[in-house]
Amino acid sequence: TFQSLCPRERYLPSRHIDAIAWHLEQVAEGTLKRLIITLPPRHLKSICASVAFPAWVLGRRPESRIIAASYSSELAGKFALDCRSIMNTPWYRELFPGTRISRLRDQETDFMTTRRGYRFSTSVGGTLTGRGGNLIIVDDPLKPEDAMSELKRRAVNEWFGRTLYSRLDDKARDAIVIIMQRLHVD
Repeated sequence: TFQSLCPRERYLPSRHIDAIAWHLEQVAEGTLKRLIITLPPRHLKSICASVAFPAWVLGRRPESRIIAASYSSELAGKFALDCRSIMNTPWYRELFPGTRISRLRDQETDFMTTRRGYRFSTSVGGTLTGRGGNLIIVDDPLKPEDAMSELKRRAVNEWFGRTLYSRLDDKARDAIVIIMQRLHVD
């Protein structure tokens, strides 16, 4: 995934990436239902969890329903576009021949597989009416400069509790992954 998205950069393997991949695999297998990944910027956490992971989940189970959220619609759209780009590479198509993006729904922030699974992206606080999923990914719920605002932290936490959490299809079996920098205890 890294080489497809960043062809001019050199990938440097690291133990933290192996640890992220192992934990995400546990989420996909259903043995881990809640995961928070907190690392500083530029550690590939978003490529791992918001781009490669949804593509891998949809590759293995094209009927999966994924909701992804970020603090802005632009960031959510970038992650969705990168994921969709990976799913259209020749190596992905060879690795997962049963997973294809449907022509019926192939938008930047909302695409569906031919098996009716999908990756839907929104911003934190954005609309989720009529949407449900068996995997929720929240990548950077707040901008770093908003982390010190009690009002903004409270708004994100309330949106998570009142809106996003209710979108899990099965709260006991489905998974939530959060990716972010840890900037405040709340």
